[in-house]
Amino acid sequence: MYEVCSMLTKKQKNLLIFINKKIRSTGISPSYEEMKNSLNLKSKSGIHRLISALEERGFVKRLAHKARALEVVKLPENASANDIFNTFTPSIIKGGLDKNSNKSSEISVLGSIAAGTPIEAIQQEVDRVALPEDLQNKGEHYGLKVKGDSMIEAGIADGDTVIVKKTSNVDSGEIAVVLIDDQEATLKRIRKKGNTIALEAANRNYGTKIYAANRVKIQGKLVSLYRNFH
Repeated sequence: MYEVCSMLTKKQKNLLIFINKKIRSTGISPSYEEMKNSLNLKSKSGIHRLISALEERGFVKRLAHKARALEVVKLPENASANDIFNTFTPSIIKGGLDKNSNKSSEISVLGSIAAGTPIEAIQQEVDRVALPEDLQNKGEHYGLKVKGDSMIEAGIADGDTVIVKKTSNVDSGEIAVVLIDDQEATLKRIRKKGNTIALEAANRNYGTKIYAANRVKIQGKLVSLYRNFH
């Protein structure tokens, strides 16, 4: 195959990145209607042609056992980090932490969580913050202060306070607080495969770490975050 065949048009690249982000955020490929709307095309036939071109060039693969299901095989070499890593799109509560809210809607902040190298497990309360209204009466939540920049491409910055919903199970592709070997806690995107769990950073300067599933305990799912604006 000639090298020129692997080059993508702007529409092909934009569609590929849209499909990749959708799969990384939801676990399923977008519908033809969603793809059409993302590129502002008038008909779905244009999407069919673009997908066929991406398939011919080895960027996507159709999954035979599922209707319209696609798998992204590779991304363009010139794709930016923001293209590659799905944006978490956190619901950021701007203007700093609200300390004057109703006590019944407050949650504990249990110390710091590393978004880089894992740190010791968190246990003690160090602060309290208001639970966003849309999360109230939807399970038990707690807060953690983020240290490090390994999740920066998912919209999670050093110094943010993440809001975590307590759960012992999350879907592959979701961002979670995990406990490794019952002693180290970290915040990462989860990828499940067989009896292994990969902890994936959202910063190309950090690698993905793979563990046997029995070494990793899910402590909760990331649902929101606070950011202090100075």
